[in-house]
Amino acid sequence: MSINIKGRSFLTLKDFTKEEVQYLLDLSLDLKKKKRVGIKGNSLERKNVCLIFEKTSTRTRCAFETAVYDEGGNVTFLTNSQMGKKESIEDTAKVLGRFYDGIEFRGFKQETVESLSKFSGVPVWNGLTDLYHPTQVLADFLTIKENTTKPLNQCKLVYAGDARNNVANSLMIGAAKVGMDFTAVAPKELHPDKELLAEVIEIAEKSGSVIEVTTDIDNGLKGADAVYTDVWVSMGEEDKYEERIKLLEPYRVDMKMMEASGNPGVIFLHCLPSFHDLNTTIGLEVFEKYGLKEMEVTDEVFRAPFSKVFDEAENRMHTIKAVMVATLGNI
Repeated sequence: MSINIKGRSFLTLKDFTKEEVQYLLDLSLDLKKKKRVGIKGNSLERKNVCLIFEKTSTRTRCAFETAVYDEGGNVTFLTNSQMGKKESIEDTAKVLGRFYDGIEFRGFKQETVESLSKFSGVPVWNGLTDLYHPTQVLADFLTIKENTTKPLNQCKLVYAGDARNNVANSLMIGAAKVGMDFTAVAPKELHPDKELLAEVIEIAEKSGSVIEVTTDIDNGLKGADAVYTDVWVSMGEEDKYEERIKLLEPYRVDMKMMEASGNPGVIFLHCLPSFHDLNTTIGLEVFEKYGLKEMEVTDEVFRAPFSKVFDEAENRMHTIKAVMVATLGNI
């Protein structure tokens, strides 16, 4: 079946079919191979892309910029606009749509990226909002695909930690779309939104995916092909460290948790950044206040051979490139 998503925005994986997600992963692999052998792309030649960032970023910004340049396009990094201050999001979108061929947004409200898509008239890509992080999940799925001999619809992904954050939401949606089994292991206070969970289970019933949410760490980990975690405190929640530490310390990913999978080929994933040691300002502050040397994952797991976090980070670039090429490029 021919897949054509040109002109579409990439706001949440809920908007895409299993076949479209698989197409983006296959395109990512193809673009990755071409970059590795030095084949220069031109799919975004004469295309201008605007990157809007309300939140700080390392991987997302660098992935978008590098991906655009690799394919012959041009980038504006916009952080000091009047959007939402002296000019409405609608008006800003209409202006940027006259200047640019595509827009990326990384910020707080999902409504903002949806408005940019509605009013700009060009493809808009969600680089992260409080609700969703869809480009991250494409990188995660590509990393799983590269590190297992099984198709995604025969894999099990286990997420341990804050299961109602944007990454967990998007992993759950993505798993349901492609038919992958997904288990969230988390304290009840941090289980996914009930409405979203019901929606995802409905999607899963059609794809053959099994979606589970549990507090039982050992049972939840059984049969995992990949174990995933994220920071305990998301951007904008910096006042919640004490509360989250009390809730999530039992869910720290350690060697015992990895072994509970019963799978000698299990891999560890993390969207990064990670507090696995004391080599960050925030990590040191948390240690001085709460006595924790590691938070969501132990340093032993983070640095283990089965940890694929830097392959995963690299794959942000290849999958983001695929999204832009598929929705905007000259293909």
